Order: sequence, then C-alpha cells, then structure tokens
Amino acid sequence: MSERTPGPARPRTVLLRGGEVHSPADPFATAMVVEGDSIAWVGEEGAADSFADGVDEVVHLDGALVTPAFTDAHVHTTATGLALTGLDLSGARTLPDALARVRDHAAACPADRILLGHGWDATAWPEGRPPSRAELDAAAGGRPLYLTRVDVHSAVVTTALLDLVPGIRDRSGFHAEQPLTGDAHHAARAAAYATVTPAQRDAAQAAALAHAASRGIGTLHECAGPEISSEDDLTALLARAAREAGPRVVGYWAEAVTSAKDADRIRALGAIGAAGDLFADGSLGSHTAHLHAPYADAGHTGTAHLDADAVAAHVAACTEAGLQAGFHAIGDAALTAVTDGVRAAADRVGLGRIRAARHRVEHAEMLTEATVAAFAEFALTASVQPAFDAAWGGEDGMYATRLGAERARTLNPYAALLRAGVPLALGSDSPVTPLDPWGTVRAAVFHRTREHGISARAAFTAHTRGGWRAIGRDDAGVLVPGAPADYAVWRTGDLVVQAPDERVERWSTDPRSGTPGLPDLTPGRELPGCLWTVVGGRTVYGRPNE
Repeated sequence: MSERTPGPARPRTVLLRGGEVHSPADPFATAMVVEGDSIAWVGEEGAADSFADGVDEVVHLDGALVTPAFTDAHVHTTATGLALTGLDLSGARTLPDALARVRDHAAACPADRILLGHGWDATAWPEGRPPSRAELDAAAGGRPLYLTRVDVHSAVVTTALLDLVPGIRDRSGFHAEQPLTGDAHHAARAAAYATVTPAQRDAAQAAALAHAASRGIGTLHECAGPEISSEDDLTALLARAAREAGPRVVGYWAEAVTSAKDADRIRALGAIGAAGDLFADGSLGSHTAHLHAPYADAGHTGTAHLDADAVAAHVAACTEAGLQAGFHAIGDAALTAVTDGVRAAADRVGLGRIRAARHRVEHAEMLTEATVAAFAEFALTASVQPAFDAAWGGEDGMYATRLGAERARTLNPYAALLRAGVPLALGSDSPVTPLDPWGTVRAAVFHRTREHGISARAAFTAHTRGGWRAIGRDDAGVLVPGAPADYAVWRTGDLVVQAPDERVERWSTDPRSGTPGLPDLTPGRELPGCLWTVVGGRTVYGRPNE
C-alpha cells in the first residue's frame, strides 16, 4: 500500500439551523453554513436539508437568534480588566458608600504597592462632591491610592501617592482639595500604573477579553497612547489576541505624527492608526472639554490640547504615510478645531485622499450643523458612545448641569449624523461605560433627546458593520457568504422592527416587510442573553454546554 503525502486539512464545516439568522442576504433566513473561518451560505430551513449530510456538525438553534458579533469601537482593555477584577466604584450610590468600598479594598489587598480604582461619579451622589484627600487618606489607611473619575479625565488621590511623584504639586491641573486634571493627573496615573506587574496586566487583559466575548463582542478597538497606558501594554494585548482564541483586537496609538518616521514607529507597535484618544480636549464631567462659551456651572471654557494647526499637521502627515488619523474631541470648540484642521489638511494633500483615509473622531458630542457637515464632507467616522447619553443626558442629567438644558439638548445628534451621511461606529469607552452592546443599541434608539434617536437597525449596523468599516473593511460585520465567521447566538423574545419616533412605524412583525427583525429593546424589557460567541470560526464563549 503506497503512502500519501497529507494535503492541507479541509476546513471544518458547521450547519446552524432552526433559528433566526440576521442577514441582508435573506431576511427570512433560519440557517447558516460556516466553512472554516468564513460564512459559506445563509438561507431558509428547506434548503438547509441539502447541507445536513455534508457538514462536520449540525447545531440546532431551537429558535435562537444569530447575529454578526458586535464590534466595540472604543475600549481601554487593561483598565477594563482592572475594574472588573479590582476596585470599581461605578456602583457606589453615595460618598460614604464609595469610602466604605475603598476601606474594604485596602483591607483585601495588603500587598498592593498602590491601590487602584475607577468609576466614581460625584454628580450622581446626594453629597454632590468627590471625596476629600483627608477622607481618602483615612479610608486607604495612609496608603497610596489612585481613583479615576468615571470619565477617566480626572482623579482623586491620597497624600501618600502625591508624595511618590516629585514636583506634582507644581504641575498644571494640581488642586489642593479638588480632583487632579491635566499634567498633574497624567503624572499621577503614570506613577500608579507603573506598579502594575506584567502578571496583573495579563490577568486584567484576560478578564476583559473574556467578558467582551461573553457579551457577544467579536472585535475591540483598543484606544491606547502614551497618556493612557504604555507601549508594553498595547504590544502585550495585541500579542495575546493574536495567539489565543478570543475577540479580535485592533490597536490605535494616540501620538502625534509629523513624519513618515513617526508613522513607521506607530506601525511597529502593531497599531493601524495614530488615532483614538489623541486629545483635542478633555471631558464634560471633569470640566475639561473645550467649549466656545463657558460652562454653566464654572467660569471657564475648559482645556484645549490641540489647535487647528496641530490637527492639520497630524492629519496631513498621516494621510501622506497611509496611516489612519483621529482625535478625541467632545466640546464644540474642540470639534471646530478638528474640522478646521482637517479642512486645512485637505487643502494640502487633496480632499479625495482625506476621504479615502477614513480618519476618525472619538466621542464627537457637541456637534453643530457646521461640524456635522464637515464630518460628511471629509468622510470622518464618528466613533460614538450612546451610553454616555443614557448615563448623563436628559433635563436633570450631568450634561444639563454642566452646559444648561438648551446646550445639553444638542449633544450626541445621531440622527443628524446619519442624515448627513456620516459613518457611525458605536462603542463603550469601557471602563467609562460597560461593555454592553445591546444596551448601547437601546441607548441610541431611545435617546434622551428624542429627535437624536435612530432606528434599531441603524444602531445595530453601526455597532456591527460600522466598526469594521471604521478600519477600512467593508466585507465584514455582516452575515453573508464570504464574510468572516464572527457571530453571536442569543436567547431573546420576538423580533420586531423598531424606530425611535412614534411618528415612524415603530413595530412590525409582518414577514412581508422583508426587513430582518431585531430584539425588542424598549426600556424595561430584558436584553438578549448571549449563548455563545464565535470569532473566525472558533468558539470564544459558551458551547458546548451552553
């Protein structure tokens, strides 16, 4: 008997049937075939019979919903993991509650050189103020402690931490009895995170990626940078994602580019863009977003980190180098600086090249008609976080406190962006808001300012396909033949077609509509539960004993 040289292994095939498959290829699809790492076929139950005998596995969905895996377009993975595994104050409802959690954490972590925590939001507390340094010193037992506000643009720290950072009291943003901002905050953060060991970082990244997978998230856009994390943090995360089954990770590094050499260095880190949290300003909650007119509750207009000239130089250099550029911009003045700078870059390198590069802007909250039009003109992706509006919008929310009700009502105008043709990519900015994709879609539909809400279909598309388009991939984030086999399976109720405004037909279960349905996301209803998540044809959460 002659020996044969083994050929390449045949890709494993799986037939999923008996469910609801959300696909533009067939609005009535109940089945799907996956071959290796790609979608091979989507269709109806009758046609699935012809595949059943030729596949390696048949999965009976029992009515479950199959959708593309979500893409979270703005995440800080290690910080998310540290919040998941450590001191998370996002659930604290009062100042005494927060201090009690600090005391408990300090007692539980006697070996930690510096105590780390995240998520306090004094605007939600009846006391209306953050903890004082003396209160923190007492709660931490005199140990170094670094606690970021929910928006991560300011922090409260103990005296022991200040004593570890030479010259911090002379830096801009240092306040004797107020949270640290600006340079003082960056120095405190650097000192605090320098004590995170490689083992702690690895455990935090593993926890965050596992949590994302459990939420049906197949891809994360990691927004790293020298003022946020470290080069080692980014490269370790990208290496982990490349070698282990789990969500894909797309890296951004937030550092200004002025030359091809700068661009090459960013690529060498594994990042696809000099974007993400390249700060044009700060945040509204910390009074550091840059505004045209002063805050309603403070006598200043926030902080500008970049002007139009700096934006233009960065965008032009990135475009010339074939690298994606982007910025963090929240306030209306910051967004004006960004769009003016992109316009100047277009004058230098050409509008067509700017549009083709798919540069992006994170958060983009205080948009005006002029800046929305500029986003459309330059094909800027708006990478936005609807959970911000859910947390801080409304007549009595933090936005109204900071800006006054009239200005607050203009924030996060998703419907206007879509009408103008601006590409949207949805995310969480985790740990600022949780990894919660269906909650994010719900927040975009049921916006606290009704005219800014969008349909569930549009929000879902922005949270699946939109993230892929933001990185230049138009072939992914959708269940059609040839697309990557990144999908999630959900336990959910009836599927409906849902719109944000009662003047538009909100409900439809009529199959003749030809529009694939989605779960009912009406506030108060239970959100879908993830049964399993698949990335590149490999199960990364759930199954076989889901």
